[in-house]
Amino acid sequence: MKPKTKLIHGGIPGDSHTGAVSIPIYQASTYKQEDIGVHKGYEYSRTGNPTRHALEELIKDLEEGERGFAFGSGMAAITAVMSLFNAGDHIILNDDVYGGTYRIATKVLSRLGIESTFVDTTDLDEADRAVRPNSKALFVETPTNPLLKVTDIAEAAKWAKSRNLLLIVDNTFSTPYWQTPIALGADIVLHSATKYIGGHSDVVAGLAVVNSGKLGEELHFIQNATGGVLGPHDSWLLIRGLKTLGLRMEAHERNARDVASFLSGHPAVHRIYYPGLASHPGHAVARRQARGFGGMISFDVGSAEKASDVLRKVNYFTLAESLGAVESLISVPAKMTHASIPRERREELGITDGLIRISVGIEDSEDLIEDLTKSLE
Repeated sequence: MKPKTKLIHGGIPGDSHTGAVSIPIYQASTYKQEDIGVHKGYEYSRTGNPTRHALEELIKDLEEGERGFAFGSGMAAITAVMSLFNAGDHIILNDDVYGGTYRIATKVLSRLGIESTFVDTTDLDEADRAVRPNSKALFVETPTNPLLKVTDIAEAAKWAKSRNLLLIVDNTFSTPYWQTPIALGADIVLHSATKYIGGHSDVVAGLAVVNSGKLGEELHFIQNATGGVLGPHDSWLLIRGLKTLGLRMEAHERNARDVASFLSGHPAVHRIYYPGLASHPGHAVARRQARGFGGMISFDVGSAEKASDVLRKVNYFTLAESLGAVESLISVPAKMTHASIPRERREELGITDGLIRISVGIEDSEDLIEDLTKSLE
């Protein structure tokens, strides 16, 4: 089944009870039992809900995994996955990880006795030097947020297995339409479904997919025990959003290529980060492991003052947190999405005060380029 077809026909196609083509919103908290423990597959909606189950089956199929899970936010999904580990365990993460992931690793998991080390995962020798006897997993975003570094998933999977580590991949930027990490050897895939999968700035959600029944049982136990589940209406919104994911991702990428080409030749831009450019260090790896380069671009204009000036002048780029929506969004990671990372650490990584991140929407690219032209003058 081709990707666009799978987006429409994957998972559970329609409602078998009524013939409804669209999965119904089962707005129910509990379910009638014929006898004690005898029911139709559902007993309480924290444990399972038909609408949420349909979404979980769909994302499982799209990511080519064994079992899918839907959570109330991307951070809830990450928290549940990190709850697979125990006090005394050690996790290796990529160095320019999303600020929320950095915060939970350094401010929450650390209090529970789970240790973290941040390295450049594009260099597996650096990851190798970080391995400890208590290391349990390698966590990577690829491309990363916000510097768009590209980790070779297949090589990382081989390396992780040789060290008896789980490989966890945050696939938010690429989505399963462009990239399927489990097919490349990953054990767990994560999404902030708030972003491209939802795609319309109207839902907050997280998704996880695992590659084995054992991991599925363990993660379902955590999901049910901790209760950070996604509600039925939001689950339905994601199912609807996924139907057009292929069309949207192709439009995002077409526009991003045009915008990146424009920015790469602009004198006000000191540096640009976009895997679709041949000059990007991860371009060859991205071309090999993904079917597209996505719609995220970061570029440095040299100072906080210049960045603020750009943000004040744009019309079609909305200054806002988040990404992956049909409308173009713009932000300064150092002051917004990555503000929780200490300043010294940000500067060391290259997340400068002059770094601007844009999520290129599906508007006409000529309008977007005209908007950036005026704001950069």
